[in-house]
Amino acid sequence: MGLVALLVSATLAAAQTKTVERTVRGPTAKDIRVGVYLNVQADCTTGVLPSIRLVASPANGTVNVKRGKVTATHYKQCMALEVPSFIAFYRSKANFVGTDTLTLEVKYPQGRTELQRITVKVGDASAPWGRNI
Repeated sequence: MGLVALLVSATLAAAQTKTVERTVRGPTAKDIRVGVYLNVQADCTTGVLPSIRLVASPANGTVNVKRGKVTATHYKQCMALEVPSFIAFYRSKANFVGTDTLTLEVKYPQGRTELQRITVKVGDASAPWGRNI
């Protein structure tokens, strides 16, 4: 493969990568769901699940991905679904309160890639689990 072909290939791959930024909140030292990943086809059947890779680890916690099922109504043109999925969870260190960040790379079989930068607000004092009652 020549240099021009490599550059075109790299440019196309970069063009298919989308960056998504999200914020989630949750209690200290408990699982906080940070993402649900599935692949629903146009005919409402499930497709091959995306691959998920932790690109940047959180400084004050861990990330785990588990298999699960998603049940939904009125998703795209599908009236009712139950499809397999991957569910990503963040869990902070035992006494951590504050903001942590992580980045996941999600690659879908059709060639689309998402970089998901997720900010996790842990033990937020305005949330019920952050109040000392």
